Amino acid sequence: MANRVETELTDELLPLLKQEQYVTIATVDHETGAPNVNAISWVYAPNTKSVRFSIDNRSRIVENIKKQSLVTLTLIGAGSTYSITGNARILLEKMEEVPLKLALIEITVKEVRDVMFYGSRITTGPKYEKTYDKEAADKLDRQVMSAMKK
Repeated sequence: MANRVETELTDELLPLLKQEQYVTIATVDHETGAPNVNAISWVYAPNTKSVRFSIDNRSRIVENIKKQSLVTLTLIGAGSTYSITGNARILLEKMEEVPLKLALIEITVKEVRDVMFYGSRITTGPKYEKTYDKEAADKLDRQVMSAMKK
């Protein structure tokens, strides 16, 4: 159903964001002021009002959020496409429990909008696979997701 607007994550979306998930994040570029879109997968929603994500702490996303905290996540799932907008803040510049230099960022959800075009439904969500050592990827994923849940 297009044009549905909520002020928090719905019962349909919350379980999707309790696990690693393909989403995009849009920020305002700190140098140009233009939109900046990136794909991320380490996301976790501890409740209906916030979403955490982890990224390399040298990422342009970090600098963008420091200058302008308003961000939008795009999630494809639960039969539709959703825009999740809110203010982001950096909780940790470096997550100590993880071997990589990852930042932990939390978004306070302000608006969840169903942005799917009229008369359509998503029948299958985006799928991806890690192209490096599967065992190492699985271990890192577990470490990051565990650290985000603290």
